[in-house]
Formats: sequence, structure tokens, C-alpha cells
Amino acid sequence: MQDAAPLEAIAMDMQSSDYPLPKQFIGGEWRRGGDGHCGVVRNPATDETLAEVPRASRQDLDDALASSSSSFEIWRKTSAIERAAILRRAADLIRDRSAHLARLMTLEQGKTLAESTLEFSIVAETLDWNAAEALRANGRIIPARARGARQMVVMQPLGPVAAFTPWNFPGVLPARKIATALAAGCTVVIKPAEETPASTIGIAQALQDAGLPAGALNVVFGVPADVSSHLMRSDIIRKVHFTGSTGVGRHLAKLAAEGLKPCTLELGGHAPVLVFDDADLDTAVVTCVQGKTRNAGQVCTCPTRFIVQDGIYDAFVQRYGEALDRVIVGPGLDSASQMGALANHRRRDAVEAMVSDAIDQGGRLVAGGDRVGSRGTFWRPTLIAGVSHSAQAMNVEPFGPLALATRFSTIDDGLAEANRLSYGLAGYAFTRSAATAVTVADELQVGGVGINTFAVSQIEAPFGGVKDSGYGVEGGHEGIEAFMHPRYVHHVT
Repeated sequence: MQDAAPLEAIAMDMQSSDYPLPKQFIGGEWRRGGDGHCGVVRNPATDETLAEVPRASRQDLDDALASSSSSFEIWRKTSAIERAAILRRAADLIRDRSAHLARLMTLEQGKTLAESTLEFSIVAETLDWNAAEALRANGRIIPARARGARQMVVMQPLGPVAAFTPWNFPGVLPARKIATALAAGCTVVIKPAEETPASTIGIAQALQDAGLPAGALNVVFGVPADVSSHLMRSDIIRKVHFTGSTGVGRHLAKLAAEGLKPCTLELGGHAPVLVFDDADLDTAVVTCVQGKTRNAGQVCTCPTRFIVQDGIYDAFVQRYGEALDRVIVGPGLDSASQMGALANHRRRDAVEAMVSDAIDQGGRLVAGGDRVGSRGTFWRPTLIAGVSHSAQAMNVEPFGPLALATRFSTIDDGLAEANRLSYGLAGYAFTRSAATAVTVADELQVGGVGINTFAVSQIEAPFGGVKDSGYGVEGGHEGIEAFMHPRYVHHVT
């Protein structure tokens, strides 16, 4: 195991003076809010306080709702060509500002600067993709039943959207919701995570500078339960879009049901990885290290349960553990770091408890398993082999750099273990057999399947889960349809 340079050596590069004062964006204006603050932003690498986050007052929320409603009457009538032009201009501004925005993301979230830079390139791509989708949101003509009649399907925006996003991808997740809703002709009130406000603020600033009408996008902060309840009980909101835990998703779905508001819910995961005897071991190990350490394992599609066939099990576990031990853990702004800090102390403490529980229940520690340094929230990438099904980590999403290895004999045994849990967001397999790949793709009970890859969330394809991982999708042409209603028009002359 290698660690990056000592935290004290780079602390001067990570001062709070680099971090802007978070503000809310309501009705086209930036404001702090009238109800104090709801928490602080901390640098996960140093535990330094970066800023206090404003807490929306009831008046702030009502203003956001009112501006979203009035702006919708303008935005929905704005041509798709004009909407697309604004999204494209915002994408260009994001690219111009990416170095600054990526640094802020690393300061507030802890991921490496390389990961933050890549994330903002995807933010720009998301804006561009949805600009093009705005021009492809077509209806259709239905062959008429009678001469002189016209039967048409016209795609109409649903209305103002309430969106809620977590802290693990504070750029991409808000961008997907904001860009797709705006492309469809909807307006948005978004509540990002209070722990990572600067990334969403940067997106809102780019859209404002690109010419987005005042009120088309509103950004508010506050106590999550209070904000979500207030927004979702308003008759103004006509669509709910949430990424986060299954428990919170269930609660929001109940609130939405009271107002018959459609939801898109992208919830938790516990992704299985089937490694078959015929897999390319070199490729599998390298890919699995990258997949497990990306964003310090704080990814809803993160590979977690490595279900390895008997013939390759021992070799895979040994080589995977050795490779994880070589990962350099350190501050995200240190160019030598390959994995940054976990985003907060809650995650580190949860991972530590799960590791202890798995070992207590007979698991064998192969790699990692402990903290790094005395400051910040660093944790070594960890591999535990032979983990009991009763271990907490085998049933609850670790959401951190913890990998669990178990063995299987036949493909049916492997699929049974892969499908054992109620989660169904993503699943993976490593194999060189086309027949095996087809079987896995057909039988895994998940929303996205990766064969010899973990890339199952890309803007051009639908992304969403089944079972306790939620419903609805974002991305692809299916994503924009979630913000629109197909209106039937029957015109008889």
C-alpha cells in the first residue's frame, strides 16, 4: 500500500479562501437566504471548514416555486432551437471554467482532481446531448380514421420539476436533471446536497450567463425533509426527480403519490460481479481496481460483491488484493493520488464498521482494512474474501472502497447469488464466452449490465434500476420523455 504526500505538506494548497460563499439562486438572483444556515462544507482531506450553507426560509421556497411557475409559461413556449442554443452556450462555458470548477469539486467532495475534471467534461457533454435531444423530441402523425381528419401526438413538457441530488457526483447528477428538464421545456427547482454546493452553483451560473430566463432554474438549500416536503406538496410541482438512498426514495414516492406527481427515482445499489473461469485475468484485475476505487467506491453502480468461479477464485483474489494494495491514497489535489478521501466521516465510519463485522463473521482480510493518516477521511481500498452472507456488507450497500469476494461453481449458482438481494441497479460479468455473456445479460435482475466493463451509465443510453433500486430512467431518448406528456390531438375539419 502506498500513500500520497503527508497532508500537512499540501495543506496550504487547500485553504477556505479558495472556496466561494454558497448562495441560493432564486428567480434569476443570487441570495443567501433568510433562515440562517443548515450546515457547513468541509474539506474531506483536511477536515477544514470551507463555508456555511444557507438554509432556505419558507419565503425562499415560495419564491422559487413562484418563479418556476411564471417562467414555465415563457420557457415552454420557447422554441426547441432557442432552448438548445442556451444549453450549448452553457456547455461551452463549463468547458472554459472546468479547471476552476474541478478544483472546487475536489475541495468539497474529496475525489481526485483528475476525476473532478472528467466529471465536468461529462457535465458539458450532458448539456450538449440534451441540447440535441430538444430538437429530437418529436411527436407523430397517426393515420386518420376519416378523410379530412388529422390525428396527432404532440409532446408537451410536464411543468415545473422538483429535483434532489446527493453529494457523490455533485456535477453530473444535477446536470442530468437540469439539462434534460430544460431541454423538454420544463423549469426546475433543485436542492443539491448541502455538503457539495459549489458544483451545482457553477452549473447554474453557466446557464444564467448563457441566457437562461430568470426562474427557469432555481437552486435552494436547507434541511432535506423540510425542503422536499414543502416543494412536493405544492401544486406547482408536476414532476419529481431524485437520486439517493432507497429509504429516502420510498418517502418521496409517498409524498409524490399524494399529489399524483410522476417520479424518476434512481436509488441504491449493491452491484454483483460474476468472474468466470474463462475471464481474461489481467484485464479483469485492472478493470476491477479502477471500478472499485473510482470516487473512493462512492458510486451507486460500484462493483461490490465479486462472485468468482472456483477455477479462477484463488488467483483472482490474490492478484486483486495485491493490486488494491498498490493504489496510492491521498488528497485529491495531490497529483500523485489515485484515490481521494471519502466524502465525510459518516461514510468512513460506516465502512470501518462493515469491515470489522465482515471479519468477525469469518471473512479473511486480503487488502487494506484501515484508515490512512490522522486527518481527513481516508480509507485504504479493502478486499475481504470468504464473506458470510449474514455479514452486513453483503446485504447493505457499503458505498465505499470495500470489495467482498465469494466463490461459485456453476453459472446457475453464480446468478442465484447475484440476484439474491433486493437491489437491481447494475450487474457485471467478466467472461470471454459469448454464450455466457448472453445468459448473464438475460438473467441478471438489474437495470444495466456490463460485460467486461463497468461503464453502464452514459448519457446516450437509458440509466435506471429495478426492484429496490427505483424506477424510471435518465439518459438516452427515454430520459427526456420522462419530462414530457404525449398529448393526443384529433382535428376534424
